[in-house]
Amino acid sequence: MPHLTTSAADPATVDTEVLVVGLFTGDDGPVLAPGAASVAAAWEGLTDDLDLLGATGAAATVTKLPAAGRLGAKLLVAVGLGKEGDVTDETLRRAAGAAARAAAGRASVTIAIDGDAEQLGLGALLGSYQFEGFKSDDPDRKWPVDTVTVLGSGDTERAQALANAVYQARDWVNTPSNLLRPSILADQAAAAANTAGLGVEVLDENALRAGGYGGILAVGQGSEAPPRLVRLTYRAPNATKHVALVGKGITFDTGGISIKPAAGMWDMITDMGGAAAVAGTMLAVAALKPGVNVTGYLALAENMPSGSAYRPGDVITTYGGKTVEVLNTDAEGRMVMCDALVRAAEDNPDVIYDAATLTGGQVIALGKRTAGVMGTDAECARVKAVGERLGEPAWPMPFPEEIKKLMESSVADVKQCGTGLERSGHMLQAGVFLSHFVAEDMPWAHIDVAGPASHGGEPYGYTVAGATGRPVRTLVALIEEHAAS
Repeated sequence: MPHLTTSAADPATVDTEVLVVGLFTGDDGPVLAPGAASVAAAWEGLTDDLDLLGATGAAATVTKLPAAGRLGAKLLVAVGLGKEGDVTDETLRRAAGAAARAAAGRASVTIAIDGDAEQLGLGALLGSYQFEGFKSDDPDRKWPVDTVTVLGSGDTERAQALANAVYQARDWVNTPSNLLRPSILADQAAAAANTAGLGVEVLDENALRAGGYGGILAVGQGSEAPPRLVRLTYRAPNATKHVALVGKGITFDTGGISIKPAAGMWDMITDMGGAAAVAGTMLAVAALKPGVNVTGYLALAENMPSGSAYRPGDVITTYGGKTVEVLNTDAEGRMVMCDALVRAAEDNPDVIYDAATLTGGQVIALGKRTAGVMGTDAECARVKAVGERLGEPAWPMPFPEEIKKLMESSVADVKQCGTGLERSGHMLQAGVFLSHFVAEDMPWAHIDVAGPASHGGEPYGYTVAGATGRPVRTLVALIEEHAAS
């Protein structure tokens, strides 16, 4: 990861490989944004040159041109900010991310744009991310920059901590499942947490069996790689509030006996994105030290078909004693989550947030960038507001009476999902199911990031192809809100 710093140097003379300036969209062409006045003075006709190259100032667009001795930098990158009156923190993050990505292969980048250094730095770090991968030789690869310097002031240590957490979550989600089975992810998360100073508890299959964690065990019993439940704890001095987090960690999802189609199944390496986000959030919490206690649960299993796999028609006794009628083994995420939610409530938190790549229904309903949020009204509204501010959009969804009725079972306390043609409202079915395992008076929000956790298209702003690390930044902000209230 690049090292982030700030400086008060003159942008025209600063010793850097790449200098980034901002452009507004003007009526008669691009307009240089504040922060680079000395650059304009040193480079007569700069905006005319940029206009000639097609630069418009449209948000997050990038134009590159050699400085040719006119600046201390070797290369100038002009990044669009849109209309001057429309610039937000998200505009700055996306612009810095696009510029940093365009500078790949260079050692140093300096950003000369007036704005919050934390937001500019965070965007640049997130946009610089590359998964190291497993190619034995890749001579054409352009590695990310080593150093990002923002000419201004701001909390760059916070930006670095958030980026570290998102990077770790992205790395876990991008790792192939044969290299990240439940015990491996548990060990890696535990090692990272120990290094960060967090408390760690890992329940293996024997401890899960002894504790009655029937949901996690049911999903994991079809695999030779047994499941795990990881508990990470942060305790703040004199804290009076407690936030609990729960993450779905299906390290690979074949669908089990209700096997998925082969096409696209390779994307199921990302089905532990919720657990990765919760673990990343806990690492950020350890670095940022908010004044609130935080406990994170990672419910880890591999969903495989075999002679020992759980079956449609099974009735499973989950942690806490509730029984579930299984109708589709591909609705496995909610089975591991229900155990973890009940266990999390035993810690007596003031609020529970869970994150999961839970349903294809989320993508159908809201697309690939907007998470679905279900739970208690106040917490759903809080998640939506935080997401809007951070560029991680989320939309509250209802629990309709007909969906609640659909989840009633004649043989168990609750059905796992609808049957046959009763798959309407699939995202809502999952939320209603989980609500059976959260007390009515418990503030709670379930965040379905099936689409947002991974990006399959061209990079944009600070979002790269592959894992996004969502909703790490949202969870951190929620925790900080509770710490401040």
